[in-house]
Amino acid sequence: MSNNKVTRRQFLSYTLTGVGGFMAAGMLMPMVRFAIDPVLQKKDGADFVLTDLPVADITEEPTRVDFNFEQIDAWYSSEVTSTAWVYRDGDTIVALSPICKHLGCTVGWATDSAHPNRFFCACHAGLYEKNGKNVPGTPPRGPLDMYEVRESADGLLELGPVVPNTLV
Repeated sequence: MSNNKVTRRQFLSYTLTGVGGFMAAGMLMPMVRFAIDPVLQKKDGADFVLTDLPVADITEEPTRVDFNFEQIDAWYSSEVTSTAWVYRDGDTIVALSPICKHLGCTVGWATDSAHPNRFFCACHAGLYEKNGKNVPGTPPRGPLDMYEVRESADGLLELGPVVPNTLV
């Protein structure tokens, strides 16, 4: 037997600390599980979104293509509509993001009569070339981003994730 006896005060202190620790763990575990559960869920591998545009119909003139996909934020699922400007450059299909690199406004092709063959951002008069390169002297600080593209088995255009512009 040990000569170090536990006093009543030490016993009470050890007991309350242990019970308090179990109570804290009981309250924290559901919160931690709630926070990390979306990270642990298995994700689908579909990065590409099927559009209704046949690849054979793509011309050298940029065309606006709207597409829908399901976006999941934690436990909330929503249908999102997005846009791309698609055109053919030789044998290559190019899909540019319509989001201006200046402040995130939406650009349009040939919407400014003074610049008929350029992308124009009406928010701050930003200009981009057909390949997405920003025109020097206008507000955009970088080129438009691109979408990865591929052709589906049915001959329709599929758009993938947004990547930095490789044309400029």
